[in-house]
Amino acid sequence: MPNSITIAIDGPAGAGKGTLARRLADYYHLALLDTGLTYRAVAHMLIEKGWPLDDVAHAIEAAKLVDLGHLDRKVLSAHAVGEAASKVAVIPEVRKILVEKQRQFARIPQGAVLDGRDIGTVVCPDADVKLYVTASAEVRAQRRLSEIEANGGSADFAGILADIVRRDERDTGRADSPLRPADDAHLLDTSEMDIEAAFSAARDIVDRVLGS
Repeated sequence: MPNSITIAIDGPAGAGKGTLARRLADYYHLALLDTGLTYRAVAHMLIEKGWPLDDVAHAIEAAKLVDLGHLDRKVLSAHAVGEAASKVAVIPEVRKILVEKQRQFARIPQGAVLDGRDIGTVVCPDADVKLYVTASAEVRAQRRLSEIEANGGSADFAGILADIVRRDERDTGRADSPLRPADDAHLLDTSEMDIEAAFSAARDIVDRVLGS
């Protein structure tokens, strides 16, 4: 295995790419970056300062201040922050700033795993291994519902499914860096897999690519 590698993981919400990214980073002793948190960090800063989400100048200022080494997943995972992030992420200047920061992260000597929507296509087109992790919208909605219920909450399956479909349409239809698999990405459909099976399949792909 090379001393320093970059693994790019893309895919729609709820497909399991975040969990796979964490497992692969631990297994191969690589740094980890959930690039979605970088957009959430910008949105969170705007909310905290009371700045409008569509204020481009303030959004750019916030993007420049984001520190990729200090992203609080617990704080940034709040639903309101996620909704705000979807509005911030469409600002081209913000995307440009954060993509450059993400590329700098990918170049660290330790090697890195990055997961998001445009890692293999835009952020790290030269990544050593590219995975596109997907699952049916219905499966992803059920996973989200189970997660909510496991944490003591309640939700409506139909509402979650509709939200996932809308998010997919927004991610795949945006003009700047739309969600799509890179031409050389390895597709991994986790619809019929639990996390252990998905991790084993992902690891097999990484080992095969790096060993070739």
